[in-house]
Amino acid sequence: MRIALAQLNYTIGAFDENSGKIIATIARAKKEKADLIVFSELSVCGYPPMDLLEYRYFIDHCEQTVLRIANECEEITAIVGSPVLNTNSIGKNIYNAAYIIQDKTIQGVVYKTLLPTYDIFDEYRYFERNRKFRLCDLKGHKVAITICEDLWYHQPVLDNFGKERLYTVDPMKELSRLKPEFVINIAASPFSYTQSKVREEIITRNARIHKVPIIYVNQTGANTELIFDGGSLVINAKGAVIDRMELFKEDFKIIDTDELLSSTTARSLPGPEDITASVHDALVTGIRDYFRKLHFSRAVLGLSGGIDSAVTLVLACRALGAENLRVLLMPSQYSSDHSVNDAVDLAQKLGVKYDILPIREIFGQYQQSLQPLFCDLPPDLAEENIQARIRGNLLMALSNKFGHILLNTSNKSEAAVGYGTLYGDMSGGLSVLGDVYKTDVYKLAAYINNDGIIIPQHTITKPPSAELRPGQKDSDSLPDYEILDKVLFHYIELAKSSAEIAAMGIEESLVKKIIGMVTASEYKRYQTPPILRISCKAFGMGRRMPLVAKY
Repeated sequence: MRIALAQLNYTIGAFDENSGKIIATIARAKKEKADLIVFSELSVCGYPPMDLLEYRYFIDHCEQTVLRIANECEEITAIVGSPVLNTNSIGKNIYNAAYIIQDKTIQGVVYKTLLPTYDIFDEYRYFERNRKFRLCDLKGHKVAITICEDLWYHQPVLDNFGKERLYTVDPMKELSRLKPEFVINIAASPFSYTQSKVREEIITRNARIHKVPIIYVNQTGANTELIFDGGSLVINAKGAVIDRMELFKEDFKIIDTDELLSSTTARSLPGPEDITASVHDALVTGIRDYFRKLHFSRAVLGLSGGIDSAVTLVLACRALGAENLRVLLMPSQYSSDHSVNDAVDLAQKLGVKYDILPIREIFGQYQQSLQPLFCDLPPDLAEENIQARIRGNLLMALSNKFGHILLNTSNKSEAAVGYGTLYGDMSGGLSVLGDVYKTDVYKLAAYINNDGIIIPQHTITKPPSAELRPGQKDSDSLPDYEILDKVLFHYIELAKSSAEIAAMGIEESLVKKIIGMVTASEYKRYQTPPILRISCKAFGMGRRMPLVAKY
């Protein structure tokens, strides 16, 4: 049997666009003599649809789209992901399902068993889980179909008394008892910089343990914060990768079951790139799809001569094109000449339109207006924040006047400890580096300069500074970024306590101070733009903390 793997980029709720892609890919598969074509999880509606699943009209659109796709499934079988109504009187209203379509009709439906409820996932809020395991007959082959279920899992469920019980289930184990010839796993697995490696290890381990080949089909592209890297895999019964698909790109591939079932050795195939390269590609994908799917094409950002805005500009340029970008340089009396020169150099090198709007006079007017209230109090954080908000206002004015989306340039280290100004440098329609620690921003800059200097070397080597007062440096307010980022990573990503982090050789009082800054800044992060997620624990939908609490 010839199986076509369709790794596509879907838009949530764009039923005509999604079905158009699916139907066009079915036509291609038929032309290339495929017997079966496989699409990813919830491909009909896009992932994650979130509370759109609570609207009946949305589910009706899904069902109508599936029927439209079915009309194209003549002389080919298709596996398509979609929500489907639960017709039973018990349980949630819908299932996360895989439709099996053949001869223009729906031949069967498989439901998802494991409904993740961690980090960015909240599927148990919407879906009823599968309770029965069976194989599907596809062109005479006995096949197990799973939906993003590639590892053992402990699933909380409610019993008849409304109490939560721990339901332990392993779909792979249950299905392997039925002796499938191979497994087809359709997925919507988001990217994080550890995910590709971990995902591959889990899938290959399952193939090896259960002695069954696995065909894993993921989606690609981005939907708001979530970025999907694709990287679909074909694994033999020995747990060896015999084929893989592109990362961060749509892809199409046909495999033959004769080769899949007889393969005993792995081909020499290129695996995922290094972490920095993957993060770079993920962020470019996230920017491009955020704009495309919102039907915007142009962006504006503030270019300060610092490393964060420089890296953001290069990523945006690669995602949107230099002709669709505009930057403002907004020096104050505290801005150094080399910062302005570095910013101009980068904009000219990239071919990006730039304007220089000094804010010294505007800042002076603010000071004059506030003098009767501030009296003779010495300058402090208030004056620094005024400068940041002046810049934010100028950028938003340009955004509104010309229809640009403002890109936020703050990094994760700054966002974590509140080193930013609400309605100032925290403004924007999308945060590009909000899940990238400062030390990793430097790695991105070095990666960007691998094939020649793009970001001025002085931008990379100079001590980081907000330049909001004479001689200011980030180190005046923050610990060294190497130490800060280490503490933040172990606290945010790994959920370690201050005592556990201090045991790693970091002064406990410093650890507690940093964690206290994270806690005190929670209210700020509630008001930031969506952050492109590249780690296993990003600020935003995957990290929901109380604003007022003692941690």
